[in-house]
Amino acid sequence: MASFQVVAIAASAGGLKAITEVLGALPAPFPTPVLVLQHVDPRHRSLMADILARRTAMKVKEAQEGDRLAADTVYVAPPNRHLLVNPDHTLSLTQTELVHFVRPSADLLFESVAASYRARAIAVVLSGSGSDGAMGVRAIKKMGGTVIVQEPGSSEFRGMPDAAEHAAAVDFVLPLAEIAPAIASLVQAEPAP
Repeated sequence: MASFQVVAIAASAGGLKAITEVLGALPAPFPTPVLVLQHVDPRHRSLMADILARRTAMKVKEAQEGDRLAADTVYVAPPNRHLLVNPDHTLSLTQTELVHFVRPSADLLFESVAASYRARAIAVVLSGSGSDGAMGVRAIKKMGGTVIVQEPGSSEFRGMPDAAEHAAAVDFVLPLAEIAPAIASLVQAEPAP
């Protein structure tokens, strides 16, 4: 069994390129589920799951209420819904109030992942403006999980990485190209044949 059981990735502005690079470099089959949250315009249908599916060998789907998390699958937060992980490792989607002016909120996702997976969670903060994710990474660390942040200088927008780093709850601050190898090493994934 992998030493970690879930990877949660959050990004905002400039994040699609960063998310694509990370997912594309993860080995397949990947032994854990991957949750992906990016702030997107809620007025438009998101094509993110379709875009990511072309860049990774993992199964990619837009998260739905009640989905049971499965290894080698990427769950993308839908626009205008908070994505939460329940203690039974199923997903919930809510339209509760905005958190730091955003929905979906990285803070809420990370806090639910921390509560459900404790020390077996990895949280990743990539390029983005604002400070969403900073409270959530503290929750991940408090429960014994691991936090990886994109090196702010390599981020298209450094707000989210800077905020996470200043939350003093970060294990690794890495250039974008080193994030996927770090995740793979942490979860002890078998390299692709």
